[in-house]
Order: sequence, then structure tokens, then C-alpha cells
Amino acid sequence: MNKMKYRGYLARVEFDGDDRIFVGHLAGIQDIVGFHGSTVDELEQAFHEAVDNYIAISEETGRPAQKPCSGKLMLRVPPEVHAAVIAAADVNGKSINQWATEVLGKAAHA
Repeated sequence: MNKMKYRGYLARVEFDGDDRIFVGHLAGIQDIVGFHGSTVDELEQAFHEAVDNYIAISEETGRPAQKPCSGKLMLRVPPEVHAAVIAAADVNGKSINQWATEVLGKAAHA
């Protein structure tokens, strides 16, 4: 699966072998916003149009467009994992937030 980014929105993209087109959907929001294109250039243009239209329709209807992420992440982990995270952050000279950002960032981009 491939990803695209525009105006803070991410999209996941797949190839539809039956229709021989690229199909994408906005990721990280509950609203369903899709787009497609036969070439990478068409796909990118359709993605930008989909995001722009989603934002415009949201403004017209008075219903705010969903934001992909706020930057706040709440986790519930077992106490022993919590203790291990505190120790790992401390050993690395970082706050839990700094350490978790680094570890999660590496895992998400792997």
C-alpha cells in the first residue's frame, strides 16, 4: 500500500487490477472520501481535488472537516510496560513523550 499527503491529510492508495486504475481514500478520518486516476498525475490531481472539495463542502454545510490527527495520543498499557517505557526513556535521557515519539515514528515509517 502506498501513501500520499496533501494539506495535512493522508491517503492510502491501491491499484485496482480489474479496472486498471489507482484508487485512494483519505486515511485517519471517519468520513469516507475517495478518489481515483489512471495515471499517477491523474491520481495526484484527483487527491488534491477530493481534499479541497471535502473541506469546501464541510465549510458550506457548517459541519467542520475532520482533522486527520490532533497530535495527542492516549494509550492504556499494562503497568509493567509503563514501567519499562519510563526506564527506556530515562536511560536515553528523554522524556516519555520524546522517547515515544521517536519509537512510534520509527515503527510507523518502517
